[in-house]
Amino acid sequence: MKLVKVSDIFNVEYGNSLELNKLTKKDNGINFVSRTAKNNGVSAKVEKIKGIEPSPIGTITVSLGGSVLETFVQSKPFYSGYHIYCLTPKTELTIEEKLYYCSCISANKYRYNYGRQANRTLRDLLIPALSEIPDWINNTDIKEFDNANEPFLSKKTPKIKTSDWKPFRLDELFELKKGKRLTKANMISGEVPFIGAIDKDNGYRQFIGQKPIHEGNTITVNYNGSVAESFYQPDPFWASDDVNVLYAKFDMNQYIGLFIASLIKLEKYRFNYGRKWHLERMSSSEIYLPAKKDNTPDFKFMENYIKTLDYSKKV
Repeated sequence: MKLVKVSDIFNVEYGNSLELNKLTKKDNGINFVSRTAKNNGVSAKVEKIKGIEPSPIGTITVSLGGSVLETFVQSKPFYSGYHIYCLTPKTELTIEEKLYYCSCISANKYRYNYGRQANRTLRDLLIPALSEIPDWINNTDIKEFDNANEPFLSKKTPKIKTSDWKPFRLDELFELKKGKRLTKANMISGEVPFIGAIDKDNGYRQFIGQKPIHEGNTITVNYNGSVAESFYQPDPFWASDDVNVLYAKFDMNQYIGLFIASLIKLEKYRFNYGRKWHLERMSSSEIYLPAKKDNTPDFKFMENYIKTLDYSKKV
């Protein structure tokens, strides 16, 4: 792969270097970008400053200190705080290509920390040349994420009243099955999710070419590693031998699955590397769930609760 310097593709300049505590915050004001890793780098909205024009839409911001090398494409005009570089492409780039380069730049954050900032080295950081941008980047339609933050149901989220909840054994609700060991040496490349005992990315450790051994519309729970991390799995997959798989004995969908998986995670405090949540112990474990008057789980409440949350429209 041909690599070039950041400064070969982008004009690299400091932003406004403003101090937020000297500005007036305003709910419908101009975005203020700081050295944060959250909310696309936007930490506040402020009143427009006389004599200072905001930076334009489409500018890439890079944090040089704090959350070093957090990199975002700004979708609205903005002001910026100290130690923020603003990158504008020397040749026209699509939004998809800009997002690709954001990922390339932020992938280098392991080189930096609070004692080693990026202000002197960002311009010379090596990233893929324009000719190396993968074809799939511009074949990706990011508009499918428009309005992704909206709820499925435009209703107020119901209040949780756990005093009315009832305990249910996991083996009453699910058939529990173990994952299966698969060594790296035996893995082949493919598109089947391999679920490991990790605490992020829905448990996806990588994608393999082996046939899936478990069905989708199930819940995975780590009994080893990051014990009690629980994820709803929509598609068929392979689970490692450190993972147990829960097959619902009721009519489960993604909303109910997400609700229950979140409650299973709350059991994490009971386990650690010395006390595993093995299959037998998990089978007899209880979780509390919303219940109807007949003391059966109120699955409809669980489903509708998730459907009223932000981002549920895209679940």
